[in-house]
Amino acid sequence: MPVVPAIRALDPRETDQFFVYLNDHLQDNGAGSNPLFQPMPRSRSVFPEEKAAAFVKGMGIAVGQAGWRRAWVATGQDGILGHVDLRSRPEQASSHRALLGMGVHRLARRQGLGRVLVASAMDWARRQGLAWVDLEVLSSNQPACALYRACGFRQTGEIADMFRIDGEQLAYTLMSLKL
Repeated sequence: MPVVPAIRALDPRETDQFFVYLNDHLQDNGAGSNPLFQPMPRSRSVFPEEKAAAFVKGMGIAVGQAGWRRAWVATGQDGILGHVDLRSRPEQASSHRALLGMGVHRLARRQGLGRVLVASAMDWARRQGLAWVDLEVLSSNQPACALYRACGFRQTGEIADMFRIDGEQLAYTLMSLKL
């Protein structure tokens, strides 16, 4: 069984390195046999600067306030091998919920790291007193959907034809986990 990398909170001073990892990770978005895992064209799969700025800003906002975000990284000999983040929902009346995002680097896929990352984030969310964690995933990304189901998430809906990317009509699956 592979060794699970150490998981730790992302230090805000490391965000430049984190975005290098994230952009490398995004190069796999729909490439080769990989499913499309972000709703962006394959040829332009990069983390937008405005989203990076909002990500960094959110890390400095207190949990419970609009715009907060927390992130964790799995690190090993090869650097960052995966990440998970939780962020506030945009509606203040939903402050008891969070949105999950995550990814696992090509060097660490199919080794159980995704489950460990999700479990780490759920443990933190429970300690913060959150009641629910939600996520949105491209319906065609069956490996991710299977991971989330295995972690206890349940499908709460699907939006057909949510995105049109590279000539494909793609649906979005909505999933939630009650903590």
